[in-house]
Order: sequence, then structure tokens, then C-alpha cells
Amino acid sequence: MRVTKFGHSCVRLSGGGRDVVLDPGGWSEREAVDGVAAVLVTHEHADHWDVEHLRATDAPIYTIAAVRDQIREADPGVAERVTVVAPGDQMDIAGFDVRVVGERHAVIHPELPTYFNSGYVLTGEGTSVYHPGDSFERPGQQVDVFCAPASAPWAKMSELLDLARDVAAPRTLAIHDKIYTDLGFGIVDGMMQRFLEPVDSSYVRLTPGQDL
Repeated sequence: MRVTKFGHSCVRLSGGGRDVVLDPGGWSEREAVDGVAAVLVTHEHADHWDVEHLRATDAPIYTIAAVRDQIREADPGVAERVTVVAPGDQMDIAGFDVRVVGERHAVIHPELPTYFNSGYVLTGEGTSVYHPGDSFERPGQQVDVFCAPASAPWAKMSELLDLARDVAAPRTLAIHDKIYTDLGFGIVDGMMQRFLEPVDSSYVRLTPGQDL
């Protein structure tokens, strides 16, 4: 399986001659959706889905009800391609075995609204990849690649380190990475490497368009 990192939380998986893309949001590139067989969206925030990106493909879209409702408001035609998923669902999507993980977005602040969020474990060609969206939900299984949030207004660095270390995937790929400056990510990268090396996890943060 090929894993390609695009802007922010957008990741594209290629296997068996088909591609799926996760969270092609407003901070990711339009080319991320070119030719994909399916689009998966974790939650409703604009950095994780963008209606113009969804209009640029005719692929089916898999997401939670809250996102389906917002897509319907933005473009009822695009909403006709949406299949609503729920925590625990297991399905075949474009040749990938997909399991839906978790239900809630991490708390940003107790006085702010709460949101729904479901991550995805995708398995293809003998490789499993976990994308949690904006949550601290663990995948509930060993995975080969963990798409690990590297910075977020809903997280302390210590929480993100604990999440990545608990998942302990052989390969950890930084996502949610348009929040900090290069100086900030120098700190993040060093801390991630320090905490992940003892659990035999290699850590990498890629630029958009690079493959893992």
C-alpha cells in the first residue's frame, strides 16, 4: 500500500489499483481527490472537508451524520453520494477493509460546543492504517501506520505524545500539521522521536505530496 500525505490532515491510500482519500479539507490540495474511488471524512470542521474538493470528484463519500447534514446544506447534489457510517461499522470500501472507530471529537474547551468524530482503520494489501480525525480514540488493534495528530487547539503536546506512544505503530506519520511554525515543529518532531523510539516506532512528518 502507498500512503501519500497531503496538506494538514489529508491522507491518500493506494492499493489494489484503487485510491481512497481521508479528510480532504480546506487546508489540503485539490489534487488529493483526483481519481479516487472513495472519500472518507472524520468530522465536520472545515479543515477536514471542503465542498469544492467534494465537487471535484464523483466518488462516493463515507462520513458521519453531522457531516452529511452540512454537505446537504452546502450542495444537495454532493450529499446524494454520501453513505452515513457509525462507530463499530465494518465495510469494504474500494477494496479496503474499513472499520469505523470512536464517536466524539476531543474536547476543545468545556464551555465550547462538542462535536461528533469517527476515525477509520483501513486495511489493504496486508497493511493497516489508522486515521483518528480529531480524537484521542485508540484504534483497538495493532496497526502498521498511525496518522498521528501533531498539533491541535484541542490537545496538549503531552496528550499527543501519549496517544502516539500508546498506539505504537511501527510507522507514525504526522498529520494535523498546519498549526505550528517550523520552529514549533522542530520541538514536536524531536519530542515525538524521543517518545516513539523506545516502542520501536519510526516517526516522520512529510510535505504535501510525499509518500510514506
